[in-house]
Amino acid sequence: MNRTSQPVTPDRFDAVLFDLDGVLTATASVHAACWKQMFDEYLERRPERAGEPFEPFDTEHDYKPYVDGKPRYDGVTSFLASRGIELPWGDPDDPPGDTTTCALGNRKNVLFNEVLRRDGPEVYLRSVDYVRHLHDLGIKTALVSASKNAQAILRAAKIEDLFDVRVDGKVAAERELAGKPSPDTFLEAARELDVEPARAVVVEDAISGVQAGRAGNFGLVIGVDRTGTGASLLENGADIAVSDLGELLP
Repeated sequence: MNRTSQPVTPDRFDAVLFDLDGVLTATASVHAACWKQMFDEYLERRPERAGEPFEPFDTEHDYKPYVDGKPRYDGVTSFLASRGIELPWGDPDDPPGDTTTCALGNRKNVLFNEVLRRDGPEVYLRSVDYVRHLHDLGIKTALVSASKNAQAILRAAKIEDLFDVRVDGKVAAERELAGKPSPDTFLEAARELDVEPARAVVVEDAISGVQAGRAGNFGLVIGVDRTGTGASLLENGADIAVSDLGELLP
């Protein structure tokens, strides 16, 4: 694994911008399971299938390239397009269902919140220790997530106070910021922190996220490889890859 000891120091960087799912909390697997349940229900019952064999959503081969790290409705569109399916966009206020892209995305969100209320988020404690370490160094921190549930997850995990700025799915929608792999949400967080991108670090576990960090010309992009995707993260823009941010603690 490619990595440099102590790559983030105050003389080089003023801020670190963190993704949430898969980086600080173990909710990525929950998201993947909820995506699978939602898509499988839809694919199995869609009337247009007309006798075609049921091909379920594959969490190993479909989750990372099509939905991971992307805004919810973009993830729906991306995966359906991979199956040659196109739905009307609809409206974000559509009730959970299967007639529009937004309705499908809202159905997935219902499933995720049911799990979050029941089980709460699992936290990667050593990664959170690394965030605290950066605070001790005087380095600013921001949370940059495509999830509209980010604030609820942070509160449930009791780590909301660790971030000076939060740019999540709700903020992105309000400000009409393009989602990852566009760098817009990371650039917005850097702007709020009053930090130049070259003096900021992006930390991501998703391919779309490291692509966004590279596209934004950030000073360093750290990939978090918890599922054996380190090579892909490096190929798509990460400068280094670690299995947990605790590896970067002194």
